[in-house]
Amino acid sequence: MPPADVPALPPPGPFPPGWTPPAWQRAAAAGAGQPYQPQTAPTGGPGYPPASGYPPPTGYPPAAGVPEPGESPTAEDFARRRQARPAEPVATMGVRAVANKLGLRLPPGRHEQELRRDIEMVRRNFGGLRQVTVVNPKGGAGKTVAILLLAMTFGQKRGGYVLAWDNNETQGTLGMRAQQDFHSRTVRDLLRDLGQFQGAHGRVGDLSQYVRSQGEGMFDVLASDESATGGEMLTAAAFAELREVVSRFYKLIFVDTGNNVRAQNWQAAMDATDQLVVTMSARNDSAETAARMLDHLEQSGRQRLVRQAVTVVSMPPSRKDINLPAIQRHFAARTRAVLLAPYERLIDSGEPIRYGALSTATRDAWLKIAAAVAEGL
Repeated sequence: MPPADVPALPPPGPFPPGWTPPAWQRAAAAGAGQPYQPQTAPTGGPGYPPASGYPPPTGYPPAAGVPEPGESPTAEDFARRRQARPAEPVATMGVRAVANKLGLRLPPGRHEQELRRDIEMVRRNFGGLRQVTVVNPKGGAGKTVAILLLAMTFGQKRGGYVLAWDNNETQGTLGMRAQQDFHSRTVRDLLRDLGQFQGAHGRVGDLSQYVRSQGEGMFDVLASDESATGGEMLTAAAFAELREVVSRFYKLIFVDTGNNVRAQNWQAAMDATDQLVVTMSARNDSAETAARMLDHLEQSGRQRLVRQAVTVVSMPPSRKDINLPAIQRHFAARTRAVLLAPYERLIDSGEPIRYGALSTATRDAWLKIAAAVAEGL
């Protein structure tokens, strides 16, 4: 049958000699009680459409944007094919997906639509290097976990060129919670060898000696010094030099921070931040420490960083005896978004985290958190 936009045709008439019309035209002739019989050329002359009004021998009217007969096509005509309306999405999850396998074409449900929107947000082009910094001066507030799960989510949904950097002023735990690599070098080793990357020197293959590939996570880790007595505190200048090098090889950098807001490298990380993420456990002490840190940032002229921040509250195994509504109200009034991270036994174990081992609920929740972060980039 012809396409839906082909106009109705009058009863079939004579056809040019030697031309066989399309099958649907022959069928139309038969349906009208006039079996197809090749006849002499029409009155219009050889090579012209029949007088009865049949379309050109292709049987289809010219498509939108196609030049008229005799006109030379242009590159713009060819490019218009991209303007074709994409096919309507169909469900690929749940009961709707099963029904579609049986021949139906059901659209995605609300949950699947939300997941698709979140993935599209994470995959946006940010227009350049972006740094996401995760903060809370209190230990056990979920900073390292947030760094890993955000880097994993962006790595999985967006692709490589993602770095998780432990900018802890002393011994950090990012390297311990990440997957191990063929080496155990840390930021101290990279800082010592920065001369290899000065000027036009240094390639991504050279940097792989200092970062730890996370395999299926599709991101790399730059671990902090894992010795409690490893050396002096990192300075603001050291942070800037390290950032200048890693920014050549990564599009998105997630920076973990320590617990001392007065440390030079903590302050330098704030100055380079594009998107702030405030983490806390669902406890009053963790939330109050984060609130006081926001006070400090506002008093130091970083009000916009606070207003655009994303707050992530990590939930305990049970919601008993926690004042979650009060925490949500306070940070919703001060930051752009407040999201909950569900409890996950694997995360609570302290062992290295693998993306594929996380529950679906945890992966979906961190995808939503990642989309909120991406919105601010």
